[in-house]
Amino acid sequence: MQTIIYGGDAYLTGDDIADALLAYGRALGEEVRAELVEIPVREPDGAVVTAKFLIGPASQIVAKEMPDGGPELEDPELVDRLRTLTRGVESPTGAQVEMRDDTTYDLG
Repeated sequence: MQTIIYGGDAYLTGDDIADALLAYGRALGEEVRAELVEIPVREPDGAVVTAKFLIGPASQIVAKEMPDGGPELEDPELVDRLRTLTRGVESPTGAQVEMRDDTTYDLG
């Protein structure tokens, strides 16, 4: 588990979620763009809620390892979506092209 420190508050979330959020924030910052991202976080009472983060060039986010943060928060679909969004910002691509041998090539 990792604690995300944002705007003076701390938010406990899963390792993969925190890493994907930071990577997306870095990519957006390089492109001088900002986006609103929702991630699951664990409250001190153990409840899991959604937190919204505005990330972009002015974001100051820190993630810190929390060895005893409870069961790992996981959201593979969110992590995949954030990684896809990050790749889209870092390397915008065009449509895939199908070749005659039925192989699909990603031109990005």
